Amino acid sequence: MFSLLCGLLCFCALGSGQPASGQADDGKRYICRAIPLSGDASCPVTLLPELNVGSQEEELRNTVMQLRETILQQKETISKQLGTINELTTKLSLCASATDDRKYDKGGSWGKVKQNTMGDVPRDPNDTIDSLGKTMQGLKDRLENLEQQQMRANVSGASFPSELRDLLQRRLGELEKQLLKKVSNLEEEKSMLSNATAAYRMKTESTLNALVERISELEKGGGDFKSPEQFKLSLPQRTNYLYGRITKSLPEMYAFTLCMWIKSSASPGIGTPFSYGVPGQANEIVLIEWGNNPIELLINDKVAQLPLEVRDGKWHHICISWTTRDGQWEAYQNGVKLGSGDNLAAWHPIKPGGVIILGQEQDVVGGRFDAGQAFVGELSQVNIWDRVLKPVEIQSMANCSSYIPGNVVSWLASNVEVFGRGAFKRPLEMCQERLPNA
Repeated sequence: MFSLLCGLLCFCALGSGQPASGQADDGKRYICRAIPLSGDASCPVTLLPELNVGSQEEELRNTVMQLRETILQQKETISKQLGTINELTTKLSLCASATDDRKYDKGGSWGKVKQNTMGDVPRDPNDTIDSLGKTMQGLKDRLENLEQQQMRANVSGASFPSELRDLLQRRLGELEKQLLKKVSNLEEEKSMLSNATAAYRMKTESTLNALVERISELEKGGGDFKSPEQFKLSLPQRTNYLYGRITKSLPEMYAFTLCMWIKSSASPGIGTPFSYGVPGQANEIVLIEWGNNPIELLINDKVAQLPLEVRDGKWHHICISWTTRDGQWEAYQNGVKLGSGDNLAAWHPIKPGGVIILGQEQDVVGGRFDAGQAFVGELSQVNIWDRVLKPVEIQSMANCSSYIPGNVVSWLASNVEVFGRGAFKRPLEMCQERLPNA
């Protein structure tokens, strides 16, 4: 382009020069042209058309402006290509740095990668990372070579091959899609493995916690008793300050079974061996016998009379079951069902978060006891389930074939607190000795 400009300037100089000395200016312009020696010296010479100086300058100015615009367009194109190359180089550098971190962090868990690689992922994650690193490093080297070529092209005025840039961009896009897909698969497998591990860990921890709790209960309750459940609560006097309190509360229940061993000869009435009160309802569950009335079961202050007789000074195993469905209830004594009924607080759920008192009837939650309703006698193995037990289960406990602890409240020395001077926890007789015909 520069040589073309020089030629034009030379032509202008030749065309607008002063006439040779000694010649008159006839207003015409001539050019010299070489002819061969053998040619005709008298051949006519073609004259150039007359040119105006102003039109020549305007034509040169337009040519220079076109050349300048062409150069600016090429510079803008080169700048855009350089920006594209720098962006691709930055992406590949980030990918290479992430690949190096994964190579040297063999002991850690797999991180989330945002680029991908060619080909299939090997079975070994370390091989996968090495393959990604080698591929990306090769692409980075190729881009650096292209960038150097572009810099040399800027100096020499050559243009960057757009076909190669487009091909490289398409290839990088494909590689990125492959990498994201394979990394997503790896993350999914990792998540599945993590979930399975977490579930197994939680199950193991739950089992260990249950075992530790059981061992702790055995250690706390095993001092004077053969086993934690082999003790009885003795309440020898009818007062308003002797009682036992179970440290655990009840959850919301739609059915329950309450079983216990009971021994009393008090008259009139044995009093209140069991009461459960919640805020707003002190008589949520109450088992009471006062005066000459039969034993009564109260649920939400609704009453059902039970056909149970335990005032003979002997041990008796009693169970009372209830379900909110139609308010159905059943009463067992010594493994035999003696009565049943319905419409006892039907469709009422047992409220949670209350207080369980053994030996006293609660007028307010956890207190305001009445000595006339206090229990006199001995209690043992008071257990509560959140379901209706089967008759065979109740019979097996009553005849000493088995012992089934409650799944809501179980009879353990560590679960029972004793209040009042004269109330004691004592060793319990053997089950065979507690049978009615013993």
